[in-house]
Amino acid sequence: MTEAAALARLQNGREDAIAYFIDKYTAYVCTVIRCIIGSSMTEADVEEVASDVFLELWKQADRVTRPAVRAWLGSVARNKAKQKLRERGMTLSLDEDLIAIDGADLSERLERAERERLVRAAVFAMEPTDRAIFLRYYFHGQPITAISEETGIPVSTVKSRLRRGREKLRSALENA
Repeated sequence: MTEAAALARLQNGREDAIAYFIDKYTAYVCTVIRCIIGSSMTEADVEEVASDVFLELWKQADRVTRPAVRAWLGSVARNKAKQKLRERGMTLSLDEDLIAIDGADLSERLERAERERLVRAAVFAMEPTDRAIFLRYYFHGQPITAISEETGIPVSTVKSRLRRGREKLRSALENA
């Protein structure tokens, strides 16, 4: 079944069509959710929010258009994850991804926050092209071939830039 056919079936109230979207987009939706809630919640919470996202797709299928299904799901996943954080009394900081103290060892959290700060600083110190490739590959999970196609940079060059980025990151962390 194609995505267009599945969307048409979903819009006609066919329950079997939702399985197509769940199979195709669960990994993507869960990744978006994990990026928002970080390690502040359990995997069960991530699954619960993902279920809410697909329930919303079922309810609002008539508002979704074919080329924008992935973007729509990503947007709903971000909003549902933020809503889950608010329900738990947690908030997103403007300059940090997530601050949540839940009884874990404070010194461990501080060390982790410092490592994250160092990684962030090292990544943002890279040249813009290298940084874009590094973020696409390691943070957005985009395959090397897709990065190459979208940027017009040969695959071997993308691999070289990733290797140099890893070396710069390693050096920055060792020198800190």
